[in-house]
Order: sequence, then C-alpha cells, then structure tokens
Amino acid sequence: MSMVVAAVGVHVLDTHVLGIDSIPEGSEGQLVETIRMSPAGTAGGTAVVLSRLGASVRSYGAVGTDPVGDTLLALLAREGVDVAGLVRKDSAQTSASVLPVRPDGDRPAWHCIGTNGAFTLDDLPSDVLSGVTHLHLGGPEFLGGDAAGELLARARAAGITTSVDILAPGDPDMLAWIAAALPHTDHLLPNDEQVLGFTGATTLAEGAQALLAAGAGCVAVTQGARGALVASADGVTEVPAYPIEVVDTTGCGDAFSAGYLRGLALGRTPVEAAALGCATAAQVAQGLGTDAGSYDLAAVEAFAEAATTTT
Repeated sequence: MSMVVAAVGVHVLDTHVLGIDSIPEGSEGQLVETIRMSPAGTAGGTAVVLSRLGASVRSYGAVGTDPVGDTLLALLAREGVDVAGLVRKDSAQTSASVLPVRPDGDRPAWHCIGTNGAFTLDDLPSDVLSGVTHLHLGGPEFLGGDAAGELLARARAAGITTSVDILAPGDPDMLAWIAAALPHTDHLLPNDEQVLGFTGATTLAEGAQALLAAGAGCVAVTQGARGALVASADGVTEVPAYPIEVVDTTGCGDAFSAGYLRGLALGRTPVEAAALGCATAAQVAQGLGTDAGSYDLAAVEAFAEAATTTT
C-alpha cells in the first residue's frame, strides 16, 4: 500500500559536534572529530526517515529567510522530501540546535525555537490533506490543543490516519495545553519521561493507559535502550531495543516514529510496527544525526531479522 504523509510542525537544523568531553573554559578552543548538520525536528526528522523507508512525504511548517533555512530546505529536499509546503518567514530565524555529543552518545543541546514558534494553521495550504494517507503532527504544543485538534479532526474526517509526537518535556500543564488534540490522535508517540511527567504515574504502563483514557487511540512510548512500550485497547506490550554500539542518540525518537508509522502503513499491528520502529532507531543511533548512514526499508528489515536470529 502506498503511503503519502503530510509531516506538519517542527522542522529544525541540527549542528552536531562529535568528540566532546567537556566545554572549554573561557575563550579556549578544542579540536573535535566531526561537525555536521542534519535536518531534524518532530516533523522534519520523521519526514526524512519516512522518505528513506519508502513513503512519499510532504513537509509543512515554517522556516526563516536566512541561510540556516536555505540549508535545512536543501537537506530535506536531498532526502526526497517535498518542501513546497514549508513557508518562509522573515520575522524570526530558522529553528536550530547545537548538540555536543559525548562519547557515550548522550548530548546536551542549545536550541533556538525561531520560526517554529510563529507557525499557525493559516500557514497551511487549503489542499494540505489532498491525496494524503497519513498526517503526522510534530509539536502540537506550538499550535495549541484546539488548533491541533481542529487539524487532526479534519484529517480523520477524510479517512486519514493521524499521529502526534510532542517536543516539550513532560509536564501536567503541557498535557492540559494539548488535551483537545488527543481525541483526534490515532497514535501518540511520546518518550518515557514525557509520559511520566504528563500523567504523574509511577509506572510507564500506568502513564500510557492514562493517555489512552485522555483520548489517544494507541500510545507507543520510546524508552531509550529499553526499547518501546505499546499501550492500546488490547493491553500493554514491551518491545525490546536492538543491541548496538551507540554513536549519537539525536533523532532516535523521530526515527522510531517513522519506522512505527511505516509499519502501520504496511499492515502490521502496533506491536509489530514498534519493532520496526526500534530497528529504524538503531540505524540512526549508530551514526551522527537523524540522516545518519544509508538505509532503506529492506536494509532495516534485514538488520532486524539478523539481530533476531543471533539472539
């Protein structure tokens, strides 16, 4: 089945610095292994990986009129993402992050919200849902729950599958801010910290079930090296991660989302789709940035099969 995705919301240009042990004091310098840029964000990063997995992807959001925006658009287009729906605004710079990557793959971040904070539903073309099979909304908190819910409801009324990934840290007030979007969300894709923070639950399973009760159709939670947890009306299932040597964890959540959504489009159950999501995230974690390495759906599936055979 063909998959045509409208990836709406947060698009970011990430700059990764590999080989950081510490931040130099004062004005001192430090040699590093690698500095590279990559397209990212809960919409942009997922768009890139979905395109690699064989989906047709259109990006919608806002970027600046600056060179950072030029670079982000070029990198997305190079990955086969249709960028015609990304509006350019001169009111703010393009959203960007700088990520010093530690030897264990962890990374702190400096982030500028930029034009992501200026994006509204008015920036979307009237035909945004035309021919689309899937709407993925990354960063509903920037639109607000009411506006996000309006867009998602339009999509579902048109028979389009909807998914949501939240960028902000877990906080009960943030959940309240986007609550109106949840009843129109077929698949909610948070991380473990967000689930526990949003709900105040003591376990991830309880937190995921609370989000189901808030209206989400299915909740697929990433939990780092532990893999994922899927909660639906059928129950709660743990999905293990694949053992790999981690280089950089940037974009792993977006890659999981892409693999999960691609799996659903291929007719797989949410648990099976989560396994594909974990295998896709493993590709990204072994390189630098969301667009790390070179892979397609067949390569990810071969990796998963080989890893399963050897365990």
